[in-house]
Amino acid sequence: MKEKNTNTVVLVFMLALIAAFGILMAGVVKTNAYNAVEHKASFSGSGLFSGAEARSEEVSVTAAARSSTWSKAFDFNNEGITEHNYQAYTIDFTVGNNTKDEVKTFSFKLTFDQDAYLASAWNGALEIHQLTAGGEIVDTVPDLREFVPENHSLATFTVDGETLVAMKPGDYLIYIPSSSMNALEMPIEALEATTPGFIMYMAIGEPIEGMELELDYTFHRALTREPLFWAALIILAVWLVAIINFAITSVQIRKYNIRHERDNEIINESIETFTGFIDAKDPYTNGHSKRVAIYRSASQRNSVMTGKPWTASIMWLSSMTAGRSACRTASWASPAG
Repeated sequence: MKEKNTNTVVLVFMLALIAAFGILMAGVVKTNAYNAVEHKASFSGSGLFSGAEARSEEVSVTAAARSSTWSKAFDFNNEGITEHNYQAYTIDFTVGNNTKDEVKTFSFKLTFDQDAYLASAWNGALEIHQLTAGGEIVDTVPDLREFVPENHSLATFTVDGETLVAMKPGDYLIYIPSSSMNALEMPIEALEATTPGFIMYMAIGEPIEGMELELDYTFHRALTREPLFWAALIILAVWLVAIINFAITSVQIRKYNIRHERDNEIINESIETFTGFIDAKDPYTNGHSKRVAIYRSASQRNSVMTGKPWTASIMWLSSMTAGRSACRTASWASPAG
């Protein structure tokens, strides 16, 4: 029975350990699946520039145009235009992580709804797409601040010695954030933000809020953010406490059993010694206590084997012992010789 109980306890401990590791692996799988998902979000119009559309997003983008005072005369057809008709805008695009997870990667596509001329950008690279009658021009500029027109196939426009990348309605660029240590934009830590920016010229008097932005991003969620991880950890902690308690209890019970057996041996030896003293007082009663114990055990065995009540076994033994006693009395009472 004792061995069966021990086996049951060991089985329970094994099942609890397997359950804990199963829950932990489920948490790992769930976390990895979440981190593999590619998320998308879109922002446009006044919502992009006011941030109204971004407040409920996990990852938001808010555009802010800094006020600028410089402008230039763009004379596209060499008509001698001297009046400034294009104004420079410095536009910051703040990509905010509104979650407690890390934004591992991100990029965004910015589509123009009017003529715009790119002068500079920071801190990442630009993949520029210019639509043409014959298709599309695609070129990547690692750093627009160091743009060399001869090294690229993009359509440009030069004004006052400054070469600008021409973007027409429908053209778009894909911003690829920097991951270098000097201008680290990825990853974005929890509840943090990064702000790439552009300097571009747009027609004076025209609204600039018509651009559309599409954001792609992925998360990196730490395993410790997964509830299943903590459930498994709690089960393991309880399992560890229980197994330590079981081990300590088993050792204590074993010590108690050993001490109990030793105490029983001492008690039995004391009883045998005491009964020996009693029996030794009279030769006739010598061994009587041992015989009583023997008859008692025999009566119990007889009761088990025959199925008769214990009292019947007592009577059976009594008849046997009575006969023996009579013989012993007759032998003692008969004269010698």
